[in-house]
Amino acid sequence: MEILAFLILPFLASLILTGIHAYLGVHVVERGVIFVDLALAQIAALAATIAILIGVDPHGVGAYWMSLGFTFIGAGIFTLVRSKQKRIPLEAFIGITYAVASAAAILAMSKATGETEHLKDMLVGNILAVSMHDVAKTAGLYGCVGIFHYIFRKQFLLISRSHEDAAKSGLNVRFWDFLFYASFGFVVTSSVAIAGVLLVFCYLIVPSVGAMLFSDKIGKRLAIGWTMGTLVSGLGVYFSVYLDTPTGATIVCTFGAVLILMFLVHMIFFHGRDAHALEGAAAVENPRERVLQGKH
Repeated sequence: MEILAFLILPFLASLILTGIHAYLGVHVVERGVIFVDLALAQIAALAATIAILIGVDPHGVGAYWMSLGFTFIGAGIFTLVRSKQKRIPLEAFIGITYAVASAAAILAMSKATGETEHLKDMLVGNILAVSMHDVAKTAGLYGCVGIFHYIFRKQFLLISRSHEDAAKSGLNVRFWDFLFYASFGFVVTSSVAIAGVLLVFCYLIVPSVGAMLFSDKIGKRLAIGWTMGTLVSGLGVYFSVYLDTPTGATIVCTFGAVLILMFLVHMIFFHGRDAHALEGAAAVENPRERVLQGKH
C-alpha cells in the first residue's frame, strides 16, 4: 500500500501527459513534422538552462515564462518557414533548430554549476518528484489547451491532413499554424519541466505510431493511443520503483518495448488481411483504389 501511495502522483502526471500528447501526436504525424516536439522541448530546456546561468530558479515562475517565450519564438519561426520555403522541408529546419538549441544548452551548462545533474533532468526529467500542485496546475493548463483544440478542431485537422487543401479553402493557414505551434509550446514547456525532453517526445509520437498500425480513423487512433499511454505509464512507473532505475528513462524504454510488441502483433495477426499501411488519417477513401493499391 505504501508503494501505491508513492506512485499515485507520478501515475496521474503520466495520464495527463498521455491525454494531451497522444492527441497532439496525431497532428504531428499527419503534418510530417515528427521532431517538432523535440525541437520545441529543447528550446524550452535551453531557456531553463539560461535561467540557471543568470541566477533564476529553473523551477520558478520566471524560468517558466522565459521558456514559454522561447517556444513562442520557435513557433513563429516554424510558421514562417513553412509558409515561405516550399522547396526546403520544414523537418530540415526543425532538425537544425534542435541541433543548435542542444549545442547552445551544452555551452550554457558548461558555464553553470551542477551541469551534469541538470542535463540529466533536462533529458529524462524526474517525474517521481512531481507534487500535487504540479499535477493540478498541469491538468488545468492542458484542459484549457484541449478545449481550445476541440473548439477549433476542424481548422486544425484540415491543415494537418492537407496543407494545400486548407489554403485553397480560404483558411488563413499561417495564422492557424501559429496557433497550433503556440498551443503546442504551452504544453511542451510544462511537460519538459515534469518529464524531460525524451519522455515528452515518446508520449507525443509512440502512441500515435502504435495506433496507426491498427487504424486510419482519428477516433480509433486516439482510443488506442490513450490506452497504450495509460498502460505504459503504469508499467514504466512500477518498473522504475521495482528495479530502482530512473523513471523517465524506464518509461521511454517501456514505450519502445510495447511498440515492438504491437508491431509483432500487427505482423502476425493483421498483416495481409486487415492490416493498415502507415497512411494516416488521410488514407484513401475509395475501396476500389485500396484494392488496386494492394495489387502493386
